[in-house]
Amino acid sequence: MRHLLLAATLLGVFFSCSAPAVMAGEGMWVPQQLPDIAPALRKAGLKLDPNRLADLTGDPLGAVVSLGGCTASFVSPQGLVLTNHHCAYGAIQLNSTPENNLMRDGFNAAALGDEISAGPNARIYALDSIQDVTAEVRAAIDAAADGLGRTTALDTIEKTLVARCEATPGYRCRLYSFLGGNSYRLFRNLEIRDVRLVYAPAGGIGSFGGDVDNWMWPRHTGDFAFYRAYVGRDGRPAEYAEDNIPYTPQRFLRLADKPLRENDFVMVAGYPGRTSRYAFADEFSETVAWRYPQIGRHYRALIDLVEARGKEDPEIDVRYASAVRGWQNTLKNYEGQLQGFERIGALAHKQSEEAAVLEWLRSRGDDGAAALDAHAKIVALEAQSKATRERDLVLSLLDNSGLLSTANRLYRLSMEKEKPDAMREQGFQARDLPAIEGSLKQMDRRFVPAMDRELTRYALLQYIQLPPEQRIKAIDTWLGGNDAAAIDRALDRLQRSTLGNSDERLKWFAADRHEFLRSRDPALMYAAAVTPELLQIELASKARAGDLLQLRPTYLQAVADYRGGRKEAVYPDANSSLRITFGNVMGYTNLAGAQQTPFTRLEEIPPKATGAEPFDAPKAQLDAIAARRDGGLADRRLRSVPVNFLSDLDVTGGNSGSPVLDADGRLTGLLFDMTWEAVVSNWVFDPAMTRTISVDQRYIRWVMQEVDPAPRLLQEMGAAPR
Repeated sequence: MRHLLLAATLLGVFFSCSAPAVMAGEGMWVPQQLPDIAPALRKAGLKLDPNRLADLTGDPLGAVVSLGGCTASFVSPQGLVLTNHHCAYGAIQLNSTPENNLMRDGFNAAALGDEISAGPNARIYALDSIQDVTAEVRAAIDAAADGLGRTTALDTIEKTLVARCEATPGYRCRLYSFLGGNSYRLFRNLEIRDVRLVYAPAGGIGSFGGDVDNWMWPRHTGDFAFYRAYVGRDGRPAEYAEDNIPYTPQRFLRLADKPLRENDFVMVAGYPGRTSRYAFADEFSETVAWRYPQIGRHYRALIDLVEARGKEDPEIDVRYASAVRGWQNTLKNYEGQLQGFERIGALAHKQSEEAAVLEWLRSRGDDGAAALDAHAKIVALEAQSKATRERDLVLSLLDNSGLLSTANRLYRLSMEKEKPDAMREQGFQARDLPAIEGSLKQMDRRFVPAMDRELTRYALLQYIQLPPEQRIKAIDTWLGGNDAAAIDRALDRLQRSTLGNSDERLKWFAADRHEFLRSRDPALMYAAAVTPELLQIELASKARAGDLLQLRPTYLQAVADYRGGRKEAVYPDANSSLRITFGNVMGYTNLAGAQQTPFTRLEEIPPKATGAEPFDAPKAQLDAIAARRDGGLADRRLRSVPVNFLSDLDVTGGNSGSPVLDADGRLTGLLFDMTWEAVVSNWVFDPAMTRTISVDQRYIRWVMQEVDPAPRLLQEMGAAPR
């Protein structure tokens, strides 16, 4: 089953010379690149053979899995999975009520039978194989006549490849593009669909410090939780069923048997989401000047709305907790990036870097002409997208409306179901129906009508401020006015929708388009009215994307050639595929000039514990610290149990939950955050300030031993209490 295909030519896409200059820290490396940078790995302290890290299904990388937005890893032969508390927060919230608040109190299953479903859409993706499909994909794209044709061609070949890949039940496949479309790889993953929550510490441990400490150092957060993967009795992936059995992974991580110390080698294997280090200077400028500030402004308003309502209604506080946490995280991240960009002169750096590439291309004469032309056309296409940026942002805000977004999705599904499956839009094919149905079922746990009205009202107030040329006629007609009174009347009508009821949502999930057109449900009427215009917007976006499919690979290959000629390492931007980054445990000097040591300790928790959220450390934890119960896990040099540690690894969103491995490939920590100064690295890597924050595996064990005991899990991981 673990057959891996990866053409040797992969490295040729990323390197233009055989000996790139590589330093520890920077680089989200495709694992197959690691043998080529073996000298840098060994210099940083790796003891494993670097070739082992090129085996994506071997030891240790075969234990690393994706949760579809976060990373995790198998840590026992019984399918036990370790990830971050904040990655499991959606499942924790989904199983919480005001009376049984797992977000506050934590969860500790006493036995296998007590482990609870993480939700119908929870997934674990275990990598099975990778196939180079560059030739097929590029041939399809290049044969198309125009932008829309290229997008359609990519969509068609992608669906063909995915369908072929998923012919064997139990697998989920995804096509990844590298370096702007110069290379395409088809990843096949075992899709485990029965995921159960096993253990989560109390919120005063798992979320200690909350948004106040988010991105900050020093840190004292036990950001960890455990899932378990379950399969049918035949060992194959299956939907949740009480008689399912734990999955037996072929690989699982073993806990480090040596204490982690300052300057020690560490590496992270994970699924980083998106970076933009190859973005144009114009794209970067637009992000700094408009996109981040505007999104931040709206998220701050949404957070305030929910928090104000949540103080009055505990149901709102619980049901929107996951959404609020996501907004808070993004908001603080953007604020940190904007400050960091100014601090390091990022815009000037990007402009200078791009100017150097363009000058080099001009010096090449005819050989540089194609890339220069591609650059000019991409800049023009990006300028086109700015013309509707306000409208596009408002449409994304309307997605926060549970009723309207659900109606839109259901109506679009009814339209797509009229087509053969291979012709449907991605996201609405037969392979996607379980996820759609799951989201409809769990909406009850994340929806309160009064709060939904407030969020919809906010988005519509932003809509009526749009310039006339960016307005959508169907929405204008639906509103019947251009002021707050018209919005309130529309919301009064919307309240009569039945989509707030789970049975009704599932009824429409099975309905055909003609039933929607006959419906008098106000949310469904809205969806039927606005969808034609939304589809026109979608087509225009696809046409631009298709032009970029032709242009961006040409220019980014030139960038790779330029950097390769200067003996600079070239690695692709993060794209949610498996990557490795390596470096060392180390502190740094913060912006105030203060030296930050790389470890925090147990004794530093009580002075921060106020008894109020987010510093509400549980009494059992404070008692254990006061009694100096270290459980045999204290570090001799620190004279305490280490809590969190810093390293100079290169990560981004999606790496949350990634295992931190030591020089021998053993689990020594769990990555969960970056420092405030490091968030600029999505665009520009700053080696002096980029630091990641991880939970030390000794602290995880200490919590499970001394605070909320989980002896069966510790024994399962080979870490019986001392």
